Amino acid sequence: MRTLGTTFASVLAVAAATTAPAYAQDSATTAPAYAQDSATPDSDEQASGNEIIVTALRRDESLQDTAAAITAFTSQTIENAGIERPADFIELTSNVNLVETQNAGNAFIIIRGITQARNSEPSVSVVVDGVQQVNPAQFNQDMFDIQQIEVLKGPQGALYGRNAIGGAIIITTKQPSDFFEGKVKVGIDNGFGYSINAGVSGPVSDSVKFRVAGIYKDTNGYIRNPYLGEDADPYEDFSLRGNLLFDLGGGLEFDLRASMDQLRTQGFYYNIVADVNDTSLPVRVNNAGQNDRDIYNVSGKLSYETDSFTVTSITSYDTVREIITGDAFDFLPRDEAFCAQASDPCFSGSNDLNQSQFLDVKALSQELRFESPANQDLFWMFGGYLIDTNRFISTGNMLDLGQGVFPVYREPTTNPANPQYSFLSDRQDNFAWSIFANLGYQFSDALRVDASLRYDHDRRKNTTKTPDAWLGYINYIASLFNAPLSAFGDVRTKKFDDWQPKISLTYKPTTDVTLYGGYSRGFRSGGFNQTGVGVVAASNGVVGVNDIFEAETADTFEAGFKSQFLDRKLTLNGAVYTTKSENSYFFVYLYANSTQNLGNVPEVRLKGFELEANYRPVDDVQFNVAWGVTDSEIKKFDDPAAIGNEAPVISRSTLNLGAQFTPDLTDDIEGLFRVDYRRTGRTWWDVYNSTVREPVEVVDVRAGIKGNGWSIHGFATNLFNEKYNAEFSPGGFVFKARPRRYGLDIGYEF
Repeated sequence: MRTLGTTFASVLAVAAATTAPAYAQDSATTAPAYAQDSATPDSDEQASGNEIIVTALRRDESLQDTAAAITAFTSQTIENAGIERPADFIELTSNVNLVETQNAGNAFIIIRGITQARNSEPSVSVVVDGVQQVNPAQFNQDMFDIQQIEVLKGPQGALYGRNAIGGAIIITTKQPSDFFEGKVKVGIDNGFGYSINAGVSGPVSDSVKFRVAGIYKDTNGYIRNPYLGEDADPYEDFSLRGNLLFDLGGGLEFDLRASMDQLRTQGFYYNIVADVNDTSLPVRVNNAGQNDRDIYNVSGKLSYETDSFTVTSITSYDTVREIITGDAFDFLPRDEAFCAQASDPCFSGSNDLNQSQFLDVKALSQELRFESPANQDLFWMFGGYLIDTNRFISTGNMLDLGQGVFPVYREPTTNPANPQYSFLSDRQDNFAWSIFANLGYQFSDALRVDASLRYDHDRRKNTTKTPDAWLGYINYIASLFNAPLSAFGDVRTKKFDDWQPKISLTYKPTTDVTLYGGYSRGFRSGGFNQTGVGVVAASNGVVGVNDIFEAETADTFEAGFKSQFLDRKLTLNGAVYTTKSENSYFFVYLYANSTQNLGNVPEVRLKGFELEANYRPVDDVQFNVAWGVTDSEIKKFDDPAAIGNEAPVISRSTLNLGAQFTPDLTDDIEGLFRVDYRRTGRTWWDVYNSTVREPVEVVDVRAGIKGNGWSIHGFATNLFNEKYNAEFSPGGFVFKARPRRYGLDIGYEF
């Protein structure tokens, strides 16, 4: 395993952060916070009295009073459930799925049938401490030192702009504390792997506070490659986050943050099968390859609060750099691979292929907003946002001569041990801006109306950076179909824009019942495929793929209720929705010219519902259930054979069941016994529904004890070792899901 240039000792020296403080003796919320917590929350949780407070609608509000379908995870829930990565909390959320595939940066979020695909914009706006992530490759990171997670379902473009077409995920990290505190937690698992996360926080002076948090993980992996005699998915990650909070006096505050994440793992360990349910084949790639991802962020938030208004400015600079190498089709050892058979008419002759992909993103963003004081009947907020993004991406194949696979960055390789066979690269210079306004009025204790409007404008500029010498094959194929040819330096520009309105009505007939309904629109920018792809795709019978993929919009009508019974021991919430999605994305690998492309489905109708219940008969016992259903139907497509089919990458349903017991074992020791069950329903993978994955059932357990400042927990994820493929891509590419993982962690706080 390659080193990150850090050592275990250096991580200890950093004293970087933990996932969450040990759970409180009074047993706070320990399942997804579907409702108010009937027990007293931790002092460090974002709560008011016995109520979970959420901020997803851009204002502080009780979860049960919020006119939206939100699943919230407090710091207590995060610790008790063992949430360490995004897949962990998504698996606990109804009608939300995460598809992990290919490499660390490819993790697709699907909320209520609004999907994501390779090379596309994300389907969800992910906001960390007020800063929106700029590229989907940032999302799938280890999570630590988290205060609260909020998953907001349905289009939220009016609040969070483009890419909030499926919803928003709001992540709040722990804030600097008024007193000195810290925690260290170490763990081992069956990888064999180990981890350490630690943190320290406190005052620097009367007006300055700090927090430093970090995590280091190293494991050999969990998915065996018998051909190489090693695991296919080793994982080494070092993440660090620092925060300085300045109280400048007179209502002025400055929050300075910086973070980094360095990941070293592997990817491209596919199998090729006809049926997504076929898990019989082991991984047998002959090139382990590499997947190195480096993410850096620095941001500053300046806020000024008066009795009449608050103004907030957030500036952020992000970089994302990822290189991935490994085997290419058909992901078998060289002497067995299709392209290595001399008798086969393979386009590379008798040579097997391997591949390299490189991504380099830099983005500068700025938001400025003005808002009304809290706790008044009239709520208003207005402002603007802009982001300038520079993205470079290259992809290519090399001849596999049995001497390994080597990374290719901005220029084709001249390495004789791994000669370049094909190479494509592009640079995108994108500038997006938006203006927004929100207005809400509390007419009475029972009635509230909110309205929001946002205009997003996205100008995209794509420059072909492939040298002319490497465009020969692409242009040869294009010429066969009289398609436009490509040349180095070609520039294409396109503007995408839309208005995103949102209106909601909230009615509370009693203090324990909230009814809400409304309409919202979401918008996601389009982009560029390879020049000439449209003609080549059509000539090869591939429908819906053009040189430019169009922007997607989603119009949603939703109604829901939130209620509490039995002296607030039982919470029951539900929502129904219908969405008209226009130009949703799907992924196509076009074999004719070896290009990765996005296509559009002109119209998809999505209908569904969620029902969620949480029951706490006594303080130390809790049960939860959540059921979500999404029915999708392709209404319009250029090929009539697809009309009426399920839309791709959408699971029909999700079912979550959970139980937790937190007894006082002695006066000083508290126990934790927790089990979570998740059933993901049938999932279709392409517009023709050529293969469907049968339902997947996974059980996670966690148990342990804690005392005054210490804790010991054992855990197992995918306890019964359910074998399934996490993704199926047209062409038969399947990517194995993570098998059973189990281990132990020990924590100490001071």
